[in-house]
Amino acid sequence: MNEMNRGEKALSPTQSAEVLRTLKARFEKNMSRHPELEWAKVQTRLEANPEKLWSINEMERTGGEPDVVGHDQKTGEFIFYDCAAESPASRRNVCYDREALASRKEHKPENNALDMAAAMGIEILSEEQYRALQKLGKFDMKTSSWVKTPAEIRQLGGALFCDRRYDHVFVYHNGASSYYAVRGFRGSLRI
Repeated sequence: MNEMNRGEKALSPTQSAEVLRTLKARFEKNMSRHPELEWAKVQTRLEANPEKLWSINEMERTGGEPDVVGHDQKTGEFIFYDCAAESPASRRNVCYDREALASRKEHKPENNALDMAAAMGIEILSEEQYRALQKLGKFDMKTSSWVKTPAEIRQLGGALFCDRRYDHVFVYHNGASSYYAVRGFRGSLRI
């Protein structure tokens, strides 16, 4: 049984083993992102949370290249972010949220960032999280990523996105209904 059961947020044993192999290889290749963490502890936590492992697989399946970027000492949770060099290709060309999508009269994108993230069981990065990610490497050198937008900005029709240019992280604004081939979103997940 290679296929996931439709509608269920669980992976087959084969899919679980495959995503764990991929995550382990990425974890070991990028130790600078998590120098004091051990893979065995991360794997145990992943195996104990099959729905979260499904979400990690969704991050992987959509090109996010999820990796561990932290550990919450209070809760014991491991923190994963999308660590692909550029905003994941299959998550681009989307406006910010459902309200923005509904407001477009023509040339609507197929989806929006917040609904896609929710369907995957993840959250889009906040500006603070995005800046923390950029301390671990150079991301979005050619693309940009929507980030959580404060309610007061969103109520006025705007949304925020970030990228890295000229070796600096920039935060910009745009109409929430806008969408571009080079703008997607990055997610986070606590397990």
